[in-house]
Amino acid sequence: MSELSHLDDAGNARMVDVGSKEVTNRRAVASAVVRMSPETAEAVRRGDAPKGDVIGTARLAGIQAAKRTSELIPLCHPLALTFVDVTADVGEDRVTLHAEARTSAQTGVEMEAMTAVAVAALTVYDMVKGIERGVSVESVELLEKTGGKEDWRRP
Repeated sequence: MSELSHLDDAGNARMVDVGSKEVTNRRAVASAVVRMSPETAEAVRRGDAPKGDVIGTARLAGIQAAKRTSELIPLCHPLALTFVDVTADVGEDRVTLHAEARTSAQTGVEMEAMTAVAVAALTVYDMVKGIERGVSVESVELLEKTGGKEDWRRP
């Protein structure tokens, strides 16, 4: 196993020094699924849930969360994001969310993309819990990242 870069000599967690890394264009895409009954999904699709526009509110919450990732995840570097977007697809029994984050930096934007979809998914849950308590947030995952030393895509 290679040396863990997030540990100091005493084994304590630390922020990695990325100062010597090259600035490159970075991009990450993540997804999350919020599973619900078909009736609840239909209310989301119609845009008439009791708390209002579920998708619009979730999109804004995700974008805002991406911008605050370093305040939420202790060892993340603060990044000047150049782009963040959250999209949603309302299926028969779920809302599938995707987030894309971009920057030009010395470190990647994976955590920003995953934070965006996680908070967007929690917002969907919050917006529909008055209709259905059995909603579940599932499968927050990184789908792809580009920039830096290597590109990666979920198989």
